Amino acid sequence: GGVTGNGGTYASGKKPGIFIHDAWNEYDIVPAGKREDGTDKPFSLTAGVGLHYFNGVSRMSSASTLNFLAIDAPIFNWYNIEMGDQFARQLGYFLKGKVGRLDYRLHVNKPFATSTAPTPALEPIAVDNNGTSKAAYGGYFMYQFLEKESNVLPFTVGSYLGTKKVFNIGAGFYNQADGTVSSKLMNNGADTVVNKHAINLFGVDVFADIPFGGEKNMAVTAYSVYYMHDWGPNYYRNVGIMNVGTADPAFTGQRSFSGAGNARPLLGTGSIWYTQAGLLLPKGISSKFRLQPFAAYTMHDLDRLGIAVPSYDAGMNLLLDGHHAKITLQYSARPDIHSELNEGRVSYRNKGTLGEVLLQAQVYL
Repeated sequence: GGVTGNGGTYASGKKPGIFIHDAWNEYDIVPAGKREDGTDKPFSLTAGVGLHYFNGVSRMSSASTLNFLAIDAPIFNWYNIEMGDQFARQLGYFLKGKVGRLDYRLHVNKPFATSTAPTPALEPIAVDNNGTSKAAYGGYFMYQFLEKESNVLPFTVGSYLGTKKVFNIGAGFYNQADGTVSSKLMNNGADTVVNKHAINLFGVDVFADIPFGGEKNMAVTAYSVYYMHDWGPNYYRNVGIMNVGTADPAFTGQRSFSGAGNARPLLGTGSIWYTQAGLLLPKGISSKFRLQPFAAYTMHDLDRLGIAVPSYDAGMNLLLDGHHAKITLQYSARPDIHSELNEGRVSYRNKGTLGEVLLQAQVYL
């Protein structure tokens, strides 16, 4: 089962106190490897099954959580997060491999069930409600112009810190029939019509991690992705990650449509453009002690809002032992969206940005 109501709950049999992130098995139909002359074999094919992370849509949809450039992923890269998936995983079958410089992954999954009840409205709003869920089909294809990346595991690297020279262009998709539901008022509100909607998601992206500077071991890391999402009419989600803010019941003013605390627009029918870039500064006194400033920009253009909404992030990684031990300081400016009722119709406007400062320490063996 999946969640009921908003994501992040432990309802309907998903995510008990102890749960498995990944559990799959695979078989090499055409194993990867080297030919007798030392060059890579031109074709490989592996089939697998289980609770897996070989996702479609974009590179970041299968991002490793250990080597982000920024303090975290933007979260909308995990398009089904805690609705039709469990921590960005679904149960299903997958194929992966390489055709020359083209890296591919395809899947047929069984999404977790969702059962959010739609609210009848003149302008219907699609919600996550797939009932007995139908199969989801997805894939991601990535052409690797420079060094090839490993696909032994599903996790894609966020920043190589100058250890690899990579330039890739990718594209992917995700489709599930009857993934959402909406309810439309008819005949002056006397009747309602319930409609099911397919989920159709597409993404195109580019990733570069280029070392330079010789012994200084500098590197530039850049990633940009454009998502085109169709979840049904006016589908929209606000999410606050590790949100310590709560709505004040005594507050009598106009509440932010973005939600309490650090909540902000996350997903919805429409488009999202996300770009991040960072620079690994040259070695100093210590070869391990490194600095990596970065910045990120997001533009949400979602049908529900009817306005383009930007957000910004900037920060610094203090790398003590690469990604194994690092401290990250980040400032994020998120939109403050308010709804207004004009002549019986709801409209939205962005009243500016609200800031937050994040400090994170990461250590892993």
